[in-house]
Amino acid sequence: MRLALGVSYSGTAYQGWQSQSSGLTIQDKLEKALAAFADVPRVSTLCAGRTDAGVHGLMQVVHFDTNLDRTPYSWVRGTNRFLPDDIAVQWAQYVPDSFHCRASATGRRYVYVLLDSPVRPSLDAGRVGWSYRPLAEEPMRQASLHLLGEHDFSSFRASSCQALSPVKTLRTIDISQKGHYWRFEFEGNAFLHHMIRNIMGCMVQVGQGQQSPDWMLQVLHAKDRDAAAPTFSPNGLYFAGPIYSAEWGLPDTTPPFDWLP
Repeated sequence: MRLALGVSYSGTAYQGWQSQSSGLTIQDKLEKALAAFADVPRVSTLCAGRTDAGVHGLMQVVHFDTNLDRTPYSWVRGTNRFLPDDIAVQWAQYVPDSFHCRASATGRRYVYVLLDSPVRPSLDAGRVGWSYRPLAEEPMRQASLHLLGEHDFSSFRASSCQALSPVKTLRTIDISQKGHYWRFEFEGNAFLHHMIRNIMGCMVQVGQGQQSPDWMLQVLHAKDRDAAAPTFSPNGLYFAGPIYSAEWGLPDTTPPFDWLP
């Protein structure tokens, strides 16, 4: 049987999603907990979108195959017993064998939360990015318009990116401010490695007045990583979850972000 899980986590203490020899990744902790609950030597999972060290997950979706017949609620409660406090399974659901958490997704969403303050974060350290210079909304909004649609995003691609093509489609970029916090919401068909963090590095330079909004278009057209700003901090980045067709009958995998600043 194939089981899908919705998982949330704080990435601060971990070396990203993907399993490593250190065992200090989200995947390692989840698979260890699943194996303990299922009383088997090993469980292998696949995820909808791998996250880097320090990046958080609002609703990561994974799937794996199992012979253990338990109710979905039992999988949630049982697995969470063996997980650390900063990782939790939110839901479980049996799915057809044709479901694939990555290949079946029609889109993905990310959120970046940024503190605009002359003083660095303290209570929310690790949960937000930081700009010590004030940001202006309108220039950032104008710059974001250059990125919408289908483009070659090579300028925003990490050198270690394994994607077969740099051509992706950004459907929406929403920018909002609440007090000293900014929230950037991205939705696209797929994303390159470090793509959001590299866009954020450019967005902050535009918001601080170091670059013009049209500079973002120049960076995009350059198709050269050296043309863009340095990769921004992972601290404020959240994988908000994949988007699936209603035919799979999965719970909402793109939850509201009201709890974030």
